[in-house]
Amino acid sequence: MGDLLKNHTFAAHAAASSAAVAAAASATHPLDTLKTLLQVGAGPKQQLGLSQVLERIKLVSGVAGLYSGLGWSIIGKISGLGARFGVYELLTAFYKDGREDNYVYVSEAALAGVAAGAVEAIACTPFELLKLREQVSSASRLKTVGPVKVMQEATPLISKLLPSYTPDLKAWNNTVSLLSTLSPKHPDLIGALKQYPWMLTGSGRPPLASDVKGASNIMSLEGWSALWRGLRPGVARDCVYGGAFFSTWQFIHIAMLNWKALDINPPPRSIDDVGPASPLASSLAAGFSGAIAAALSHSFDTAKTRSQCIVIPKYIMMERKLLKWTAPGIWIERVTGMSPADRNIMFRGFWLRAARSGIASFVLVGSYYLAVDHLL
Repeated sequence: MGDLLKNHTFAAHAAASSAAVAAAASATHPLDTLKTLLQVGAGPKQQLGLSQVLERIKLVSGVAGLYSGLGWSIIGKISGLGARFGVYELLTAFYKDGREDNYVYVSEAALAGVAAGAVEAIACTPFELLKLREQVSSASRLKTVGPVKVMQEATPLISKLLPSYTPDLKAWNNTVSLLSTLSPKHPDLIGALKQYPWMLTGSGRPPLASDVKGASNIMSLEGWSALWRGLRPGVARDCVYGGAFFSTWQFIHIAMLNWKALDINPPPRSIDDVGPASPLASSLAAGFSGAIAAALSHSFDTAKTRSQCIVIPKYIMMERKLLKWTAPGIWIERVTGMSPADRNIMFRGFWLRAARSGIASFVLVGSYYLAVDHLL
């Protein structure tokens, strides 16, 4: 009977956690989509504004485009947050072992959060890649249906590698003529080959991220390793986020318990005698901690988003390995996967991500408490 009760309690907490994650992801996904498109649409010469991004989504896919990739987001957050809180609870249990009261120092919470963030990045990176490709596709121009069948019949290799991709007709005709003649008298032979070279030589301009958005397309064109593209900036982002989130939350939690202890007579001997904080106070603390953590880790989030939006065919990756290609930038940019060309746009979508993280953390904790009270 005891095992059955424990299993029922565990199942109730698991169901409450999943429902809370789904509610938080659904409530804040439009903000995440806008943030992602602001980061992807930024360049050295032109940066799309929030109103331009909204108009483009409405023009291409309507209001429903704000929820593109929601399914992948929920799956990724369930796995990522499960890994984050699971590792954090294991490490803090190790810290509290042998102590008289159930107490964790702020520094210990920060270290446990860093380790939990690293595990979270590994668990959720593939789902974030699939989510991002869907979000980018929601704001991309729709291609005409006319030349699709012609292209697939004329290019069986492209159709096999990437069924949903439609090459540019002008570039394709130019490439076909070059392949049929290869005349050395062409005025700009190299420039013409660069119009569509990823199929020919494995270098140059690959397809857009909006054309390679399915799991099968990504694996066939870019390989299995592409699912973990952006892992280095993702690990840096989630380590900073986890450390800042749990240390801030623990600091606020201790302050709330100390404030609550002032009204208890006689004064409690340990922090365990104070009792838990109210669900509303815990939700507000989580929301504030999430906003602070998102603000501190936003530059790494921009680096991860932009790296996942780049399509790199596996032939190019093979060339880079053979040529021992070294990423540009200073050592910290190479370690964290940041591009030196993006230095001026690292804070694009800053307020959107801070607001999304704060609201998501508030909804997550509040929904979890409500679901647990209802189920148990």
